[in-house]
Amino acid sequence: MIAIAKSLAENPTVAVAAERAVVADKGRQIGLLGGTFNPIHIGHLIVAEQVLIKLHLDEIWFIPTNIPPLKDAPTVSVQDRTNMLELATQDNPHFQVKLFELQRGGVSYTVDTLRYLRKTQPANHYYLIMGSDQVNALGKWKEPTQLAQMATLVGVQRAGYPQQAPLPMIWVDVPAVELSSTAIRQAIASGGSIRYLVPAAVCNYIQKKGLYHD
Repeated sequence: MIAIAKSLAENPTVAVAAERAVVADKGRQIGLLGGTFNPIHIGHLIVAEQVLIKLHLDEIWFIPTNIPPLKDAPTVSVQDRTNMLELATQDNPHFQVKLFELQRGGVSYTVDTLRYLRKTQPANHYYLIMGSDQVNALGKWKEPTQLAQMATLVGVQRAGYPQQAPLPMIWVDVPAVELSSTAIRQAIASGGSIRYLVPAAVCNYIQKKGLYHD
């Protein structure tokens, strides 16, 4: 799957064709977990696994953003972020990395992604997963009421953020892991250890590529 990221950088049509191959699949219960994943860490994986099991979903799709609308752009390349996602999810057959937003380019709006999925794979039922910090910021999202019409909203509690959902939402209890990609990047830049904070394969990739040291 890492080859897909390389193909995306060299020839986007290859990745586009790969994504379109799933259009004919029968309807499934799909959880959508978006983000910059800069880098992906164990907190993301714990959330995905807990939501998958507790809501009896078929798959969780990890969707890396191209340009996030509400935060700074990622500090590493599209290929590096995608490679790390592939490495982190490769041992779980229920986890899939989807490149919809990278293929579309520009600013990544979730509502545009859901419209694309509802058009190309309408038989699926989608569950949009977000932390309570994202829930509280829903008013800043593009067309937030449309999100609830196209997907079931799933909230995951984060410490310091009350459960104040402006739209109908399912809340899923997940073991508290207070970890962020920002904290991981800061630890790397200061010479700290990220062992056990990210999957071993991701840790090795970061060290091999020398990411986040600037």
